[in-house]
Amino acid sequence: MDNVVKNILRTSEASPTLKTVLRSLSRRNMSRLLGVYILWVIFKYRSTAIGTRPRYDLKGPRGWPLVGNMFLMLSIPRNQISQKNEQLHAKYGTTWAYTVPKLGRIIQFSDPDVLEHVLKTNFWAYEKGPLVQETLSDLLGTGIFGVDGEHWRWQRKMASHIFNVKAFRTYTSSVFVKEANIAIEYLDKIADEGRTVDMHNLFHLFTLDSFGEISFSQTFGCLNRPEQEVEFASAFDRLNTVVFNRLFEGAWELHEWATGLNKQVARDKKIVNDFAMNIINHRRKNGYNKPDKDLLQLFMDMDTEDGKPLSDEMLCCLVLNFIIAGRDTTAQALSWMFYLLHRSNTDPTILSKLVKEVDDKLSGGIPTYEAYKTMRYSEACLYEALRLYPSVPRNIKVAVQDDVWPDGTKVYKGEFVCWSSWAMGRSTASWGHDAREYNPERWLTGEKPSPTKFPSFHAGPRTCLGQQFATLEAVTIMSMLFQRFNFELVDPITEPEYVPGLTLAMAKGLPMRVKRRADTAFAL
Repeated sequence: MDNVVKNILRTSEASPTLKTVLRSLSRRNMSRLLGVYILWVIFKYRSTAIGTRPRYDLKGPRGWPLVGNMFLMLSIPRNQISQKNEQLHAKYGTTWAYTVPKLGRIIQFSDPDVLEHVLKTNFWAYEKGPLVQETLSDLLGTGIFGVDGEHWRWQRKMASHIFNVKAFRTYTSSVFVKEANIAIEYLDKIADEGRTVDMHNLFHLFTLDSFGEISFSQTFGCLNRPEQEVEFASAFDRLNTVVFNRLFEGAWELHEWATGLNKQVARDKKIVNDFAMNIINHRRKNGYNKPDKDLLQLFMDMDTEDGKPLSDEMLCCLVLNFIIAGRDTTAQALSWMFYLLHRSNTDPTILSKLVKEVDDKLSGGIPTYEAYKTMRYSEACLYEALRLYPSVPRNIKVAVQDDVWPDGTKVYKGEFVCWSSWAMGRSTASWGHDAREYNPERWLTGEKPSPTKFPSFHAGPRTCLGQQFATLEAVTIMSMLFQRFNFELVDPITEPEYVPGLTLAMAKGLPMRVKRRADTAFAL
């Protein structure tokens, strides 16, 4: 029909009036066709983000045409995202889904059997994927936490060399105890002056100094000036928040450009990269002569597939990825544990039992690796805190092939899957009617929960290499502090807010009062 109209319009014999009418009809038909097409697209994606395959076999909040659940995601305060996730599980069950532009469909689940399938049984069917890698690249780059496949495998293999029993014994005496003593000297001063102390900040300084000495053979001296801002840490934390928020914003590039946030990101990225490069350059300048290689030396001595040393960019990414593991997660676990132990609605006998174990096992002496292995209640207090306040509260992967889960849910290639360790740790189906209570005793009866029931250290091939390292570090400083001091929360009633980020940092720190124990047998 359109060809006929075009031929008539080309014919000189056709009257001007006829040509005008035909042009009008042609434009009208095109407008109608365009209108019909728009209506069809709106109808097709009437409750999902455009480009996302409609699925009616999955429960979840109903979305808007073309944008899916974008408005719902944008309306949730970022510092309430874990609580909202828990509420949505309560409403829709263990498996539900939502859609947002760019990412498409995200299937949220909380069943430990499904998590075992995703992280272990069918491990290779799920990856971080290029979209998530791009979103997190300003913080993680091509480091171990943001990559897949062979690139992930060789980084993990190298890192595994510093996590062994021989090394743990060395770390306890030569690093953890030494750094904890520096923290104690500072807390002695705080106790003398009757001031409050931000234990959240202090734990971050302790873990950064400790991890720097173990992984890079370089102490940063943060604990020597605990009230001075660490520029690297501040920039690192801001980047953490930015990349986390990107996961909820389809057009985050436009948003960051429009608000000028991209300039702050560039400044912070330079600060953290310069920090990492200073570590690398320090090693190149001063060399390395210890019998056992630290993490940095392992990677600096490694060649790529073409026989060349790792580039500076790659080494920077490695340094920053391991800092987020070695600094943030342990410090935050300690912070939430101290909050739980001292809040007003926690059974006070829990703290009493913990202090008694510390006194009985150490008898006023310093912790050793052998003593640590007997401190089961201390470990239970830490793990119970991680159950309720996991250092990595949520995780996301993309399916690289079609799959079917143990609960019957179908997952199609390109769909994202997400689980919340926060919600899983508070599930009454997994943990019983007292799931929301802080009860370390649950770790001392029966078998230990599986890694997919308690996913704070991940599970499967990507299980956290540093689980025992982190536990040993936390129990060491915890036991040394409780031998010497009593602590009291400035606000024992209000639950601390967390910072939106890849990890669960406290938004306003953890202000506490500290006093020396009158009955302590501890000696520096």
